Amino acid sequence: MTARASGACRVAARLLACIALACLCAVWPARAATPAAEASAQPLLLLPPSALDAGSVVVVVNDADPASRDSAAYYAQRRGVAADHVVHIRFAAGVPGIGAAEFERVRAEVLAKQPAGTQAYALAWTLPYRVDCMSITSAFAFGFDPALCAEGCRPTRPSPLFDTAGHRPFDEHGVRPAMLLAGTSASEVRALIDRGLRAQDRWPAGTAYLVSTGDAARNVRAEGYARTSAVVGSAYPAERIEAAAFLGRGDVMFAFTGEARVEGIGGHRFADGAVADHLTSLGGFLDGSSQTSALEWLAAGATGSYGAVVEPCNYRAKFPEPELVMKHYLLGATLLEAYWKSVRMPGQGVFVGDPLARPFGGVRVVRSGAGWRVAVRALAPGRYVIEQARSGVGPFRAVAGVEFAGLGVREFTLPAEVERVVRLRSVAMP
Repeated sequence: MTARASGACRVAARLLACIALACLCAVWPARAATPAAEASAQPLLLLPPSALDAGSVVVVVNDADPASRDSAAYYAQRRGVAADHVVHIRFAAGVPGIGAAEFERVRAEVLAKQPAGTQAYALAWTLPYRVDCMSITSAFAFGFDPALCAEGCRPTRPSPLFDTAGHRPFDEHGVRPAMLLAGTSASEVRALIDRGLRAQDRWPAGTAYLVSTGDAARNVRAEGYARTSAVVGSAYPAERIEAAAFLGRGDVMFAFTGEARVEGIGGHRFADGAVADHLTSLGGFLDGSSQTSALEWLAAGATGSYGAVVEPCNYRAKFPEPELVMKHYLLGATLLEAYWKSVRMPGQGVFVGDPLARPFGGVRVVRSGAGWRVAVRALAPGRYVIEQARSGVGPFRAVAGVEFAGLGVREFTLPAEVERVVRLRSVAMP
C-alpha cells in the first residue's frame, strides 16, 4: 500500500468514527446535568393510535392521465409518502365510468403492487368516479359487488366500517377505504392538498352549519340535527339554520344540507380541513350535471365532500350522518376515516378530498405552575392510565389515572418531576 493510500485510509477511518459518534449521540442524547434541569424538560407524550398515517396509505396514479401523475407526485412529496407506497397503473382516462371487468383488472394490479400493511387508498384522479353501478371509491374498498348497487329504491349492503372505533380498517375489517384526490384542474387539486396540510393538528376555529331546507325529499338528515347538536354542540360550535340556502358565512368548518342546487357556495369562507356536502341524487357526478357537484364544495374551499354517482333515492343510510362525521373528525381521525365511518351504505357514493387531512390531532403541552398542562382532542371517551418512563422503550410505571366523557378538548396536569416519556394507555371500563 502506498503512503498516499495509507493516509487516505486513516482519514476515512477518522471520518467514519466521527459519523458513528454523531449517530450514537442522536440515539442517546446527552442528559441534563442536574435533576432540576431534567425536571424542566418538556415530557414526550405518547397517545393511543387515533388515525391513519402516510405509512398506511397507498397513492394510486393513472399513468394515462397527466393530471393524475401531477396530483400523485405532489401529494407524495408534500405528505412524505414513500416511493413504494405510490402504485402506478394505466387505464382509460377522462371518462366518467369504467366497466366492472376493466376495473377488476386495474384493482388486481394495485393489489399485486401495493406493499404489505396497506390500509387505505388515495386515488389521484377525478375521472372516472364510477364503476358500473358503484362509486369507484367503494369499488376499490370492497371490490366490484352488485350487492353494493341498487336497482330502484332499495337499500344496499352495509359497510363494516360504519361507526367503528379502530384505525386499521383492513386489518380489522378487511376493507381498504378510498378517497379521490379530485378537482376541476391540477391547480385546484394542489390547493386542496395544501389546505389539508395547513389544517394538520391546528384545531381550527369555526362553526358546524346544519341546514334544514324546504326540499322534503332531500332534507331527511334534518331529522337528526337535534341529536347532532346535543352530541357535538359542547365540543364544537353548531348552528341550525332553516333556509333554502345559507349565505356568506366566514367560518365554515362543517356544512350539511339537502338540496339539488346549493346556492351561494362560493360566498363562504371555509376553514382549512372543512367538510361539506349535500344530500341529492347526482352530487357525485364529477363531470357535471343539473345538480350541484361535490367538486363545487372543494372549489369553494372545503377539504372534503361526498356525492352519489347513481340514483340512491333519499335513503339517509346512503349519505354521511353529520353527527358521525363530526364525532370521528373531532376525535382526531383523518378525513378519510371520519367520512367512511359516517356512511352505513356507501356503495353508490364517492368520497372526494384529502384523505389524510387531520385538523384535530396533535397535543399541546405547556408549563403550568410547578407542572405541565396537557390538552388533547384525539382521545376517545373512556378511562386511561398515565404511565411514565425514562425512555420510549420503558419500562413504564403507572402514576395516575384519568377518565374522559363526551367530545372536546381533554385536559390534565403532569407534575414537574415527571419522567422524560409519558404514555396514556386505554383501560377497559369495569
